[in-house]
Amino acid sequence: MGSDNLFKKRKAKLAADLKRRQAKKSPYDTVLIVCEGGKTEPNYFCELRDYYRINTANVEISGDCGSSPISVLEKARQLYRESQRKGIPFDRVYCVFDKDTHSSYEQTLEMIQSSKPTGTFFAITSVPCFEFWLLLHFTYSTQPFYGTTGAKSAGDEVVAELKRYISDYAKGVHGHFHALVDDLARAIEYSKRVLLEAQKNETDNPSTSVHELVEYLQGLASRNV
Repeated sequence: MGSDNLFKKRKAKLAADLKRRQAKKSPYDTVLIVCEGGKTEPNYFCELRDYYRINTANVEISGDCGSSPISVLEKARQLYRESQRKGIPFDRVYCVFDKDTHSSYEQTLEMIQSSKPTGTFFAITSVPCFEFWLLLHFTYSTQPFYGTTGAKSAGDEVVAELKRYISDYAKGVHGHFHALVDDLARAIEYSKRVLLEAQKNETDNPSTSVHELVEYLQGLASRNV
């Protein structure tokens, strides 16, 4: 009898918690964004979410998952399963990661494409790294980055190019979105053009699909009006 009462109380508490969480949400998609970077990318998307006043109950952002593409997907799947158990699964799950020199990059793309439920998991990639997206706020470029000069990686070369425009740029600091928001429309336009050019030339270096996630979040924000 006592165990039955305890079970009923726990069930009632879970139902009440679920009802409270659902009440806090806005009437649009619930989204999970899992980033490879521990700070740079999560900070950027948190600032974007706040700038557009998107409900934090609808968009969860995580960056605590390691640096490889496969670790991003594993974390995303873990958090998605947890949301299922709570009875409020995410409508969309975005995995944000760089190609750089990661050996699991292609494998992770294939795994995301075949992930279940279909149409829930999406890859948001940058080649060679996220800083290329930031660079597009200033200039249009299809110049590939190979990391062949001295000890610099391809990512280092992108950062060096970005520092021509942001001399004190540093990974992990806050404020990159707010500092560049006035040039966001240009970055989106350039990013789309670069991606089309890369596809036409059967390459991915350089390219980024960050604009797809940015425009999707802007669409959510428009539903707040």
